[in-house]
Amino acid sequence: MTMPSPPSLTFRQALLAMLGISLVLMLSALDQTVIGNALPSIVSELQGFDWYAWVATGYLLASIVTIPIFGRLGDYYGRKPFVLAATVIFTLASLGCALANEMWVLVLGRALQGVGGGMLIGTAFACVPELFPDTRQRLRWQILLSAMFSAVNAIGPGLGGYLTGVFGWRSVFWLNIPLGVLALFFAWRFVPWYRPQQTKAIHLDWLGALLIVLALGSLQLFVEWMGDADVRLSALLGSVCLVAAIGLWVWERRCSHALLPAPLFESPSIRLLFVLSLLAGAIMFTLLFYLPLLLQGSYGYSPEEAGLLITPLALSITLGAIVNSRIMSRLDNPNRLPLAGFCALLIACAGLAMAGLSASFNLLLGLILLAGLGLGFILLNLTVFTQTLAERQFLGIATALTQSLRLVGGLLGTACMGVLVKLMYAANLQRALLASGQGEALPRLIDPQVLLNPANPAIDSALLDLARAALAQSVGIGLLTCAALGVLALVILYRLPPVILTRVAPPVAPTPEQQQKT
Repeated sequence: MTMPSPPSLTFRQALLAMLGISLVLMLSALDQTVIGNALPSIVSELQGFDWYAWVATGYLLASIVTIPIFGRLGDYYGRKPFVLAATVIFTLASLGCALANEMWVLVLGRALQGVGGGMLIGTAFACVPELFPDTRQRLRWQILLSAMFSAVNAIGPGLGGYLTGVFGWRSVFWLNIPLGVLALFFAWRFVPWYRPQQTKAIHLDWLGALLIVLALGSLQLFVEWMGDADVRLSALLGSVCLVAAIGLWVWERRCSHALLPAPLFESPSIRLLFVLSLLAGAIMFTLLFYLPLLLQGSYGYSPEEAGLLITPLALSITLGAIVNSRIMSRLDNPNRLPLAGFCALLIACAGLAMAGLSASFNLLLGLILLAGLGLGFILLNLTVFTQTLAERQFLGIATALTQSLRLVGGLLGTACMGVLVKLMYAANLQRALLASGQGEALPRLIDPQVLLNPANPAIDSALLDLARAALAQSVGIGLLTCAALGVLALVILYRLPPVILTRVAPPVAPTPEQQQKT
């Protein structure tokens, strides 16, 4: 397969192409933040707190598998067909979520959304370096993409809180229908289709994809059911995960058309960047899905008020990404930017964990702003660094893996956080009730769902305060764990050699004599 340099685009063509890419990515970006603030209301209505984490992890698991598959298919066939197909799948899945009347149906719809979202991320992001081979020119255009992506992230929490409070949580999914149609039109009309010239038969690593599903799926179930499942079932899931992971490692080293090509992992710097993507995803998705639970369940904020607090998280991601893009190419060592980002992120996580229920609205707002600013200095850099270091033939799969590993981190982070909150809440609540001599109230408060609908005359306000404190302590332990992951990321960044952003010379048009020879 040859990888010819794409023709240069005019400013208008580039603007419209990036607008089309931004609109399709907007679907995935919006659902990441809108659903988090609506989730407490969803589990309250559908009576499914045990499924709380599954609404997130079902989406993430499906995305994780589809991102590398369609990133690789995009290398073979070009990106545009998969961008269009992904937009259709995502829109139809949103319709299924809006009509769900049971939690398992919603989780299934979210998994289908994850298939569409994974296709979008695996192909749409890889369009950018294909359209703009020059790294510095690519950075300027990625300002538009990052601003568009982050702006939608920014309005997501507030929009989700408003829609949930006024129209109900289903409106969050109905919103995707007209947006999906609009994105489909712009992508079909303006995104160019660059088709690589095939010189050999196309082979896809379906066995590798199956092993990825088995490894991550069994790992997710193992974590989700930890403490509840039978010991033999837990041992079985752990064994399946271990065998699948070993099998994946052995197979990908031998497969001639590996989904995860071994040469891509030969660079120590790329391996470190992949680990950083994993850590960043774990922290980011934990904040997105469990800050609303903390704010509504422990602090007693309404969905609208929680949305006002979560919205600055994405706003500051936008600000951080824009500032980052402006100064990135001017630094001798651009590694300092994600280093500063992880410092800000771990400070924010530790501050949110230790703030306590007496924390003011402004203090919470400041810490959430700091967390978003840190993420803004992390996410864009990890993608650009990977695209800079990867060989052109692996550009699509390298970009897809960066996004995919972020979702793997999110899958593991939200699953572990779900187990931690469930176990620690029960233990903290029991301890608090026994200390106050009201242990008989434990059965009424053992399900955190009561805190999402506190207007219950059968439960005394003093008991609700004890339950809120127990939930805050439980989520706080998870946030401290996120801060520890931030420290680990700093250690890894110190080992990462400086990434040099080189300028790629534009392709030279062949002379008439050369054209005649060919």
